[in-house]
Amino acid sequence: MPPAYRVSHLAALEAESIFVMREVVAELERPVLLFSGGKDSIVMLRLAEKAFAPARIPFPVMHVDTGHNFPEVLKYRDRRVAELGLQLVVASVPEAIESGLVVEPGDGMRNRIQTPVLLDAVEKYRFDALFGGARRDEEKARAKERVFSFRDEFGQWDPKNQRPELWSLYNGRHHAGESIRVFPLSNWTELDVWHYIQQERLDLPSIYYAHERQVLSRDGMLYAVNEFIQPRGAEQPFTAKVRYRTVGDASCTAAVESAADTVEKVIDEVAATRITERGATRGDDRVSEAAMEDRKREGYF
Repeated sequence: MPPAYRVSHLAALEAESIFVMREVVAELERPVLLFSGGKDSIVMLRLAEKAFAPARIPFPVMHVDTGHNFPEVLKYRDRRVAELGLQLVVASVPEAIESGLVVEPGDGMRNRIQTPVLLDAVEKYRFDALFGGARRDEEKARAKERVFSFRDEFGQWDPKNQRPELWSLYNGRHHAGESIRVFPLSNWTELDVWHYIQQERLDLPSIYYAHERQVLSRDGMLYAVNEFIQPRGAEQPFTAKVRYRTVGDASCTAAVESAADTVEKVIDEVAATRITERGATRGDDRVSEAAMEDRKREGYF
């Protein structure tokens, strides 16, 4: 008898994600890939390369820029986009504040005001499909998402009005002004992402690996001291060896203490942890029990 044909877990995930990307390009007219320079969007770019090789990636990438970025991540973003010869669309929150589209929040965290800026860019460029790097293991509201997540003409998400995806059949039908958020990494875990980074030998911004940084402890999390995060009251900055599990707005993204300075060590660390990356490091998700779901209903990623 011929040997049984077997596909590894990682190869199956890759094939599923590539299939999703090809379906979007086949069904929708103006897709865009949301790219922040974070690990998940880096993996999505690699999948897009494979999906459409030897041709170039057939859609632009977009960064919703809060103006509160880690310098290492911005530098990586620009370098990677240049290497692949991609069109980069920057939806700027600082410009939106200046124009009056949004108002600077009192707490300084701009994550919530990204939503109107994103929706304005979607309307301006007439994007009808947006690839996002969200995974179901990240947060409970993410777990409610379908791979094709329908958004109405206001860019809003209704978890009760989503389409069935039986047998991996995806429905991209929509009217003018409506759009689909697409999540090729839905079925991946944080550990899968790191195994793929190892397999593909993907370069990442240096802050994903352990390094010494001046931090302060706030609400049980370690925030880097920078122009956006300064000591309050009795808070005392100190130097610690840390790394970032997720990269977002520098004003609300915390680090974790870590000695993991290689991909292999990060994989061992992630395999042992029982706290999700957003639960451990994102201050904006702690605003309320339903913080992420509330933002998604308004049109967030």
